[in-house]
Amino acid sequence: MEQQRLFLTIGLFFLLYLAYDAWQLEFGPKPAPVPLTQTDQTVSSQSSGVPMGADTTTSAVPQQSASAVPSVVTAPAAKALKQAQRITVETDVLRLEIDSQGGDVRVVDLLKYPHTSKDDSTPVRLMSDADETLFIAQSGFAGKRDNNDGTVIAAPNHNTIFKVEKTAYKLADDKDVVTVNLYWNSPDNVKFVKSYEFKRNSYEIIVSHKVDNQSGKTWRGNLYQQLQRKDFADENQSSFIYTYTGGVLYSPEEKYQKIDFSDMADEDLSQDIKNGWAAMIQHYFVAAWVPPVESTQSYFTRDLNQSRYSIGMKATNEVQVANATSTVLNNTLYVGPKIQEALEKIATGLELTVDYGVLTFIAKPIFWLLNKIYNFVNNWGWAIILLTILIKLVFYKLSEASYKSMANMRKVQPRLVAMKERFGDDRQKMNQAMMKMYKEEKINPLGGCLPILVQIPVFIALYWVLLESVELRQADWILWFTDLSSKDPYFVLPLLMGITMFIQQKLNPPPLDPMQAKIMSALPIVFTIFFAFFPSGLVLYWVVNNALSIAQQWYITRIVIKA
Repeated sequence: MEQQRLFLTIGLFFLLYLAYDAWQLEFGPKPAPVPLTQTDQTVSSQSSGVPMGADTTTSAVPQQSASAVPSVVTAPAAKALKQAQRITVETDVLRLEIDSQGGDVRVVDLLKYPHTSKDDSTPVRLMSDADETLFIAQSGFAGKRDNNDGTVIAAPNHNTIFKVEKTAYKLADDKDVVTVNLYWNSPDNVKFVKSYEFKRNSYEIIVSHKVDNQSGKTWRGNLYQQLQRKDFADENQSSFIYTYTGGVLYSPEEKYQKIDFSDMADEDLSQDIKNGWAAMIQHYFVAAWVPPVESTQSYFTRDLNQSRYSIGMKATNEVQVANATSTVLNNTLYVGPKIQEALEKIATGLELTVDYGVLTFIAKPIFWLLNKIYNFVNNWGWAIILLTILIKLVFYKLSEASYKSMANMRKVQPRLVAMKERFGDDRQKMNQAMMKMYKEEKINPLGGCLPILVQIPVFIALYWVLLESVELRQADWILWFTDLSSKDPYFVLPLLMGITMFIQQKLNPPPLDPMQAKIMSALPIVFTIFFAFFPSGLVLYWVVNNALSIAQQWYITRIVIKA
């Protein structure tokens, strides 16, 4: 009976957990947008997302070059960003648009990841400067003042308009790299070149800033990078399964930290981190700024109003470029799918953006094994089935102990029913009689529960592996299963899941409590309805797991115990 209560508790908890996540996604509190006033001046440090400080200002461009810094209209009905000249870039995996205003990355299409599995489907647009789905990457120099006369040291930021060489770039078939250069010269003859380097078959972009100082005096500045995004719902996000969308931060000390949009609205982050990175993530995809190794950055978040937020970093050590010298500052921008193997090579901990939660230490080995199986069978559906079989084999002995305990409980079921009739509502005498019987029959009432409790973390970790791994997005299996990340269009797998769950219940002794028995009998129906909207890859796992459990229980109770 204890095991039935455990099944009931786990089932209800699992449903409530998923329902709560879905409710939070659809109806959870959102930061209220704060109306902005119209202005014809350059945006302030806070509203533009540039980190503030005693020597920091976004008015890095002097008044005589004011034409390079257009006025920004921030009325609620206006566009969030100004635009200048567009540069299109196409590689074998990316199609981007860079705007000459700020040299921002404004649009990113992932050519290898269509919205749907249909042949005519358009690529996923990860980044965009459209008002409703604003998500862009920016970089530049935070303003400094001259120590001698207090004047602003000219430097380009994300409001500066750069000059461009041409407006279209494409990775040639015989080349592995394509580079985009943008130029800006200060009035005092400091030349800046902002470059984007794209590689074949890579979502990693090297962003460099070259400073060539011919001004006659030392130039000083602090480089910053930031991601700016609106709080909008991911169009690919299921209403029944919640995955995190928002900011993340990594530090060697605190590891992986989520900083969601409500956190950014409540308080501005300011934290110095060495060997860290910052990112905005969503289901399957990520955009991340990764500074050079061993560099210390001041990480920040900003609430930019109108549901716009930024997360980024500014170098804590200023760059000083002596007269008649030059220097180049490099950073990495990753925009693409959360492929763990690629992310691990870019920065320590970047693979944690594949968010398996607190059970990452279990989930990562499971994914490694699943990936190895896929490399052998070349089909994610069969890989899921084989992985489920392997997990069942690993826990065979625990399951055997559990099923033996259930078989013993079934034998004494008539005596338990008789006790309930004899003692009625006197629960104390009922429990005493039950404990005496268990002792005489050498039955451990928890014997069926403990093995299951040991397996629960593994099952939950596997759940998150199947949910979070981009490799399973639009993965083919058999017949009409052309996308294991979407629901079964004919609901065959959810029905099979409900049937196998019903059979499992019939193999176990029913609860003595009539109310518990009714709830347990309703669970297969509830789970079938709920799982009808789950990704078919997850439902496939549950169906196979249930089928194996039925076969295992039949074998143990009919063959092993009777032998």
